[in-house]
Amino acid sequence: MSSVEATRGSAAAPPAMNLFARYLTLWVALCIVAGIGLGHAFPAAFRALAGLETQHINLPVAGLVWLMIVPMLLKVDFAQLHSVRRQARGIGITLLVNWAIKPFSMAALGWLFVRHVFAAWLPAAQQDAYIAGLILLAAAPCTAMVFVWSRLCGGEPNFTLAQVALNDAIMVLAFAPIVALLLGVAAIAVPWGTLLLSVLLYIVVPVLVAQAWRGWLLSHGGAAALQRTLHRLDPWSMGALLATLVLLFGFQGEAIVAQPLVIALLAVPILLQVYLNAGIAYGLSRWAGVPHCVAGPSALIGASNFFELAVATAISLFGLRSGAALATVVGVLVEVPVMLSVVRIVQRTALWFGAATAERGG
Repeated sequence: MSSVEATRGSAAAPPAMNLFARYLTLWVALCIVAGIGLGHAFPAAFRALAGLETQHINLPVAGLVWLMIVPMLLKVDFAQLHSVRRQARGIGITLLVNWAIKPFSMAALGWLFVRHVFAAWLPAAQQDAYIAGLILLAAAPCTAMVFVWSRLCGGEPNFTLAQVALNDAIMVLAFAPIVALLLGVAAIAVPWGTLLLSVLLYIVVPVLVAQAWRGWLLSHGGAAALQRTLHRLDPWSMGALLATLVLLFGFQGEAIVAQPLVIALLAVPILLQVYLNAGIAYGLSRWAGVPHCVAGPSALIGASNFFELAVATAISLFGLRSGAALATVVGVLVEVPVMLSVVRIVQRTALWFGAATAERGG
């Protein structure tokens, strides 16, 4: 089978829309409302859950993330990782968006909206801090949730793992210089504990667990056993995603009720940069003839943010009650619903992508 035929086949058969995907907007809306309501009604309980963290990584959320990403990592076949080299265009596009476009586009959007469009409705004393928080949010690509988004849109698991690992390696070197440049400060105190623990918690350990589990399943029941396990995990994984949404909004329920206008205004540049960067990555991938199973993860990796690192850096640089910390928290609230909407767009445009690949000759 030629590469064009293979791409046509993969694009012509996007993942079937189950009950979760079909009513995605409804589930997201219900979870947002439930999270805000519960967080406002039971603030002490949610404060206790929010306090279960280490290095600014919330442990209940981390457990839910594990339930979401392990099914994706079970699909990773290390024997096929060498094939990622054939997707150099997809890797190049994602790196371009993550490191040469996203932080700078967010800085521009932050300046435009905070300093000009919404200046009359935002406290002047906090405007610089809001822009700083937005920049911190965009300066590091997501590590954990990308596996969830990639799985939902039918992304190639080996490509996703390789791209996330490469981004993490670059982040160790590039995060501080980019943030220092855009914030105009001499030095950035990178919260290395948060960065390294996230890599360990969301990549190294789950990959090892998933690969050990995959090997056991294949040796005891073959590919059929692996598929049965993935099918059984699917409801748990989707339930964990919805529970994560409830928790994230519940943690900030009081803040949302106390400052709804500020949060809504800060969400605008975040939403725009997500769709802008996802669109750039997706459009470049289509133009370059990248297959849909690689283009989808490229768009999602290019658009999502490493909010744990952003929150930790904002707190260490500006303080817990600063405008910068609030801006990064808005990023936390926006992340799940907006990325789910990008997943929906990627799912619905699979055929368009296949046609483009065929036109360019694969």
